[in-house]
Amino acid sequence: MAAAAKGAAYKSVFDASIITEEFQNAQINTRFIPLIWKYVLQNPNCEWDEIPSLPSAAYPLLRSKFKPSTSTLHSVIDSTDQVTTKLLIQLQNGASVEAVIMRYDTRLGKYNGKARPGGLRSTLCISSQVGCKMGCKFCATGSMGFKNNLSSGEIVEQLVLASRLSPIRNVVFMGMGEPLNNYSPLVEAIRVMTAPPFQLSPRKITVSTVGIIHAIKKLQHDIPNLNLAVSLHAPVQDIRCQIMPAARAFPLDRLMDALGEYQKKCQQKIFIEYIMLDGVNDEEQHAHQLGKLLEAFQVVVNLIPFNPIGNLSHFRTSSEHKVHEFQKILREAYKIRTTVRKQMGQDISGACGQLVIDLPNKRSVSGDLVTDIEDLRM
Repeated sequence: MAAAAKGAAYKSVFDASIITEEFQNAQINTRFIPLIWKYVLQNPNCEWDEIPSLPSAAYPLLRSKFKPSTSTLHSVIDSTDQVTTKLLIQLQNGASVEAVIMRYDTRLGKYNGKARPGGLRSTLCISSQVGCKMGCKFCATGSMGFKNNLSSGEIVEQLVLASRLSPIRNVVFMGMGEPLNNYSPLVEAIRVMTAPPFQLSPRKITVSTVGIIHAIKKLQHDIPNLNLAVSLHAPVQDIRCQIMPAARAFPLDRLMDALGEYQKKCQQKIFIEYIMLDGVNDEEQHAHQLGKLLEAFQVVVNLIPFNPIGNLSHFRTSSEHKVHEFQKILREAYKIRTTVRKQMGQDISGACGQLVIDLPNKRSVSGDLVTDIEDLRM
């Protein structure tokens, strides 16, 4: 492969804005770009000259400036039950991120007593940053600090690499990083994912945020029909600030106003993520406070058992009894649909809040739990 321009790194062919601009400058029809993506997706180790039927000017341009993938799959670790697979992906700059494939068989589950339609499907949990600047005290990724943003191509390459291991039906931006702090690459990556050759529905993509208010206001306009998940984790501002220092910049009353505006425009349920921390946010009074905060919204509250890991062990996981009582209050007193997340991949440090390079995990959970983001939409 020809050397890139001196001092410049190769770009990912999945960096949509960059390759579009280069093709336009070279007067190459941009309709060939999805064809290139499709070929790369189907031929992992291809050389540019192998792609058939491109304009002659496209080949030297691709050779000089782009790679089929700037990321490499460093390692693949399967959970003991073979349901979860964690991918350690090395970026061109030497940093690494993690992505997690979670497999489901809908034939084994039921909703309202009836078998779910469909069959095997996989959800991919994607990272948007190396590390995270939000500093949530219960999250292993937050303990890394912030390293750098991913480009849109590096975000899409996680889907490309994962698709070679399992057909991906859903994508959730719940991996490393705060997606809305990397807004433009996030939006560009999602637009690639919803276009050929991937053609994911926006309704199969969920973006999770701690509550970046100005970005929430932009998101529905930029990507209609996307699923929004909000990491709320506390029903009042002072507790939120104790466990999520970044919440000081996003007062709860202003966040709820932004969510109300978002829901009015999109007419979709909002997913509320709530990590259960023993003695911190899991008492009955907290359940009532949360119910009153959310009762005017169309939401699904997802209660998340805390995963102790590394230096985060000063928090304790709420008991199953407390989780059950919390769920009961929200359901019965406030008629709010409330589920408990089934944690997958704890034995490979692939569960919620555990994505951090080189930290071990010793956590397991059980119970009557929801397993799939699709189940929350019913």
